[in-house]
Amino acid sequence: ANRHDMKMVCPTIEDLQLDRPTPTSDSPQGLCLDKGYDYEQVRQWVEQLGFTAHIRARGEEAQDISKNAGFRARRWVVERTHSWMNRFRGLLIRWPKKASNYLAILHLVCGIIAWRSAGLLG
Repeated sequence: ANRHDMKMVCPTIEDLQLDRPTPTSDSPQGLCLDKGYDYEQVRQWVEQLGFTAHIRARGEEAQDISKNAGFRARRWVVERTHSWMNRFRGLLIRWPKKASNYLAILHLVCGIIAWRSAGLLG
């Protein structure tokens, strides 16, 4: 929690456990990052790792909001989902002491969020 996000970009991507498909000119691999990663060093790291960086520059969204009357700020899907997860107090406070119990609650919460998003409640 005390490390700046931009310092952990390279180690995080290098530690991915999934096999990445090889990027080609026909199907390049993009990496979407928020304003906290808007540094030239991050762009270089991402390019060296074979990704195309999609980073919204600082202040760019504020300019769009002021220029276009109907423009709404775009919230990233992950941030929105984390916000929804924080509405479940048991998950937010982390009452379970065992990791397996916490993981079970996390899966339950993700299932509830997916069920609500699918519109199955009516």
